[in-house]
Amino acid sequence: MLIFKIFRRPEWDAFRTAGQTLGAPVDLTDGYIHLSTAQQVAETATKWFAAESDLVLVAVRAEALEADLKWEPARSGALFPHLYRPLRLADVVWDKSLPLGLSGHIFPEGVI
Repeated sequence: MLIFKIFRRPEWDAFRTAGQTLGAPVDLTDGYIHLSTAQQVAETATKWFAAESDLVLVAVRAEALEADLKWEPARSGALFPHLYRPLRLADVVWDKSLPLGLSGHIFPEGVI
C-alpha cells in the first residue's frame, strides 16, 4: 500500500541532500511525520497547502515502515499513518511535482 507525504520544494530539497528528514515544522511539533493515504491526500493538500504551488508528492510503501508506522485517529476520527522515525530517502518509492491548478492541486494519475 502506498502512502503519501507532501513537501514544500525547499523541504524536499533538504531531505534529498540529507538523505532523511524529521518532516516539516508541524511534524517536528507533533513528534511524528504526518502521512496520508490515497483517499486522504487531496484533503490534506487542500487543508494545509491550499495556495501553495511548488510542492512535491512523495510515495512510500507503508509495509516498509514496519513498526515505526502507527495508524492513529485524526480528522473526523479517520485513521492516518504517522511515522515515528526519520523518513529516509531509501523509503521513497517515487516523487512527483504537485502543481496547483485552477480548481486545486493536480495529482499524478492513479493517486486519487
